[in-house]
Amino acid sequence: MKKTVLVRGPALSQSGYGEHTRFVLRALRTREDELDIHILPTKWGETGWLATPSEDRTWIDQRVNKAAIHLQQKLPYDISVQVTIPNEWQDMAAVNIGVTAGIETNKVSPLWLHRANFMKKVITISEHSKNGFKTEYRGTNPNGGEAVELGCDVPVEVTHYPVKTFDELPELELNLEHDFNYLAVAQWGPRKNIQNLIRWFVEENHDEEVGLVVKMSLKNNSVVDREFALEQVERSIPDIPDRKCKVYLLHGDMSESEMHALYRHPKVKAMVSLTHGEGFGLPLFEAAYSGLPIVAPGWSGQCDFLYMPFESKTKKNSGKRKAMFAEVDYTLGPVPKHALWKDVIENDMLWCYPTEGSFKLRMRQVRKNYSKWSTKAEKLQAWVCEEFRADKMVKKLADSILVKEESVSKIKVFSL
Repeated sequence: MKKTVLVRGPALSQSGYGEHTRFVLRALRTREDELDIHILPTKWGETGWLATPSEDRTWIDQRVNKAAIHLQQKLPYDISVQVTIPNEWQDMAAVNIGVTAGIETNKVSPLWLHRANFMKKVITISEHSKNGFKTEYRGTNPNGGEAVELGCDVPVEVTHYPVKTFDELPELELNLEHDFNYLAVAQWGPRKNIQNLIRWFVEENHDEEVGLVVKMSLKNNSVVDREFALEQVERSIPDIPDRKCKVYLLHGDMSESEMHALYRHPKVKAMVSLTHGEGFGLPLFEAAYSGLPIVAPGWSGQCDFLYMPFESKTKKNSGKRKAMFAEVDYTLGPVPKHALWKDVIENDMLWCYPTEGSFKLRMRQVRKNYSKWSTKAEKLQAWVCEEFRADKMVKKLADSILVKEESVSKIKVFSL
């Protein structure tokens, strides 16, 4: 008899958590001979939803309908897989598994640890995120006065995103004036640090014939959204007379194949990021397996795929990895007040602050010695494409989710 699995997450959202949910679904679909998969879709912020008809979308819609009927009848689930921030994790099935992209700061909040301990296990996306769950808090019980400790008492496993391949890529007409263009891909917001990226790019390259393509959106890719994004970009550009460099805003929905065509556009030469922190860093990952040279800080989730093992094994480099990207220097500092998020990002947490001089230097080095950095990018691409191969990652995730029969306790009922 098949086990019933409820996947709760933003399955149709154009967001990192949306992609994470669809990754979980792809993994579970490889075991449909033993699983009856249902989907309880959620929103993720104000991000747009996938609207393009496809076989995957039809399958998701069917599984959403199955979940609605199942829940209306108040039938139990054997397993729940909850793809979201731990604040939202609930006791929904006999076995509950929390799946999260993790944290972009140096540690997780007490509430995350508390919620994690209700799960059978936690699956996250990077070693940085896993390390966040090693946080321990100590305090005093206000009632009894005794010392108390809070930590994560359940297993935390890492399964990375898989590399995606495409048989054909569409041709993009970007109308870029210059032959050398950097690319930045990010949602607008304090963590992505786009304002400084644009400003420092222009200051460094104002008298050079180079461009910066900024692919971003804010909420739902509406006209209002686009106009606001354009206003933010324009405000970030320093007022320098006779500026030669160009800044382009690429706004709106793009399919996965169009995004990968963007990474491989002949005039897009390097990926740049000034992120304060990533749970994983999906655009950077996509750039890495597309063969783009990358300029970014070497801190947080992206370290899992931007550093690769040494090719020659010696005692000196045993267990060590080398940077295959242009590392931007950084310092760690407190998250600013305007970026705090109650019970998620709190005022005692740190993230990274890339330094201006290092970023400008690295941009210049990549452009002036492009053959060197292109060779590094090709080596990284080959390693990433093998290390994070889709069939390997999908199998690893499916194996991690499926729990042995003896670990299943009594069935619980979840009702809306």
